[in-house]
Amino acid sequence: MNIDQETLRKVAHLARLELRPDEELSMQQNLESVLSWMQQLDEIDTTGVEPLTHISERTNAFREDTAQNNLPLQRALANAPRSDRSFFKVPKVIE
Repeated sequence: MNIDQETLRKVAHLARLELRPDEELSMQQNLESVLSWMQQLDEIDTTGVEPLTHISERTNAFREDTAQNNLPLQRALANAPRSDRSFFKVPKVIE
C-alpha cells in the first residue's frame, strides 16, 4: 500500500508526532511496510475460527481465601527498625 506525504502528515498530526523533513521518508517506508504486512494477514482464511478475547483458556483460577497464621508475631517484628511488643512503630505522618 502506498502512503502519500499528505496522509503521512495527517497520521503524524493525529498521533501527535513532530516529524522533521529528513524523517518523513523513513516513516513513510515503515508505515507502508506495516500496512503491507496487515494486507498479508487479511489474505489468511479464518473461516470457522472463533475470535479470542484471551490467549489462555483458564478462567477464574482462584484459590480459597482462608486466613492463616503462617508467620509468628516475633519473627514478623524481628527485622523492624522499631516495634512495641505487637506493633510496628512508624514515624507520624499526619500533624
